[in-house]
This record gives sequence, C-alpha cells and structure tokens, in this order.
Amino acid sequence: MSTVAPQSYAPALLPLEAAVPASILETVLTPYLPHCRYLRSVAVEKESSGTSLLKAHGRFSIPESCYIADTGHFNAVEFNICYNQLTYSLLAQAIDNQLLNVLGTWNLSEFTRRQLSDFLIVDFTSTFRRSLNARQFDGWVEINKITVRHRNIFMKTSCSFEDQSGASSHGGAVIVILNGREEHAQ
Repeated sequence: MSTVAPQSYAPALLPLEAAVPASILETVLTPYLPHCRYLRSVAVEKESSGTSLLKAHGRFSIPESCYIADTGHFNAVEFNICYNQLTYSLLAQAIDNQLLNVLGTWNLSEFTRRQLSDFLIVDFTSTFRRSLNARQFDGWVEINKITVRHRNIFMKTSCSFEDQSGASSHGGAVIVILNGREEHAQ
C-alpha cells in the first residue's frame, strides 16, 4: 500500500477558489435524469494548509424529490445524490486542471467514460441534526486522504450540507476509483 503525499496535489496554477465552468457541470450531471440534477453551481478550492487536499462548495436546490412524495426536508437518499454530484464536480475540475497527480493521465473524456462504472462508494455515513430545507442549501465536500492500493485509488472524503436557517447534516465516504481493470473486447 502506498500513500500519496498531500503536498503534491495543490499546484500554484489554480487560484485559491475557482468556479467550475458550466460545461464541466453539465458533463458531470449528464448521467442524471433532468429532475435529479440538484447541483446548481460549484467552486473548487485548494488548501494551503489544513486537513483537506481539495474541497468544493456547491449550491443546491431540490424542487421535489425524485423518488418519493414530498417529505418537506432533505433526507439520506438526497444526501447521497448531492454528495455524488458535488464529488464528481470536484474530481472533474481537478482532472481538467491537473490538480491531482494520481489522476494526472486522465482527461474529461476519460472521466466521462468511467464516471458510472469505475467510481464506487465503499463506506458512507450521514448524520442529521434537524430538518434541512431542501429547496435551497449549500454543500461542501473535501478530499482528506488519497491512497493507492493494487492500482485502485481510494479517497477518504468528508461532506456537509447546511440551509439558511442553520440546519445541517454531515457525513463522509470512502470512494474507490477502479484503475486496474483492463478493457475486454466483445
């Protein structure tokens, strides 16, 4: 097992905070059904110090749930969908700007080809303190640690969501990007 040093992930090319272009956000959200595209805008930040390698801040709106009658609040399924959309946006921006050496050979076409098949959540948690208004809220996701094992890339992440009244939820995930699979001709 090898651990990649955090300092190798924040080149000076990205300003402290950069908005993710609409074209990248559109690419990230393409696999989602139109009524499940909750992420409205996102910006990526590099950390000069702290516990994260990269982080993203997103604005969300869930006009109506994509799978259940309106509960009036943000729930665990929507937490997972929003986490996925924000994390995919962070990774797509990191790939486009070459911010993560471990994905240094990737481009957006490679990301798009592998987005659904090669990104897996291996551990996921979410905690809710009080009802969060799903109509308009903010979210944050951070990549805290990257480890490469058997050519697969493991990322420990943390995330949180908060509405204007201060209601919040938080959690985290360990994701793996399957990097060792070979294509098989059919």
